[in-house]
Amino acid sequence: MGRVTRVFTRPVVVGVTLVGLLLVGLGLYWFQPWKLWVDDTVNEDLPTATAPGAGKPEQPETLATGEFISHEHSTSGGVRILRLADGTLVLRLDDLDTSNGPALRVWLTDAPVKPGEDGWHVFDDGRHINAGELKGNKGSQNYTLPAGTDLNRYTSVSIWCDRFDVSFGAAELKRA
Repeated sequence: MGRVTRVFTRPVVVGVTLVGLLLVGLGLYWFQPWKLWVDDTVNEDLPTATAPGAGKPEQPETLATGEFISHEHSTSGGVRILRLADGTLVLRLDDLDTSNGPALRVWLTDAPVKPGEDGWHVFDDGRHINAGELKGNKGSQNYTLPAGTDLNRYTSVSIWCDRFDVSFGAAELKRA
């Protein structure tokens, strides 16, 4: 009788173990929990450009500013929309400090910034421009916006987690 039990138990144990390991592997890939303890600091210089016909680079013009509030994760820092001398629009994050996470993006959106849990999920409901993958969860970074971006259509910036459809933090833009 013991021999029959071992024959049936062994494949079941192996199968359950393999399925368990597969689920753990998928969970680690999906949630990437180690990012909660790993910071990526990126500090880029303020962008400049040379106006057509000018000889030296000029400082950018500030078109809008905002301060981050926390949503799903504690988030602080500032945001500016800059126009370079050549007309390029740049979204700049100043002294950003947020949690790291999987699939984080910088979005320029038309959604209102709401405090608390009410603001976690509103940014994918309307119009948004994906300015790019978040370069680092700490520091100051530049994101070039697409040519022809109409800033009158956008009112906020969100650090958006594409994996879980949630805002880590957001800033309401005020025209300069």
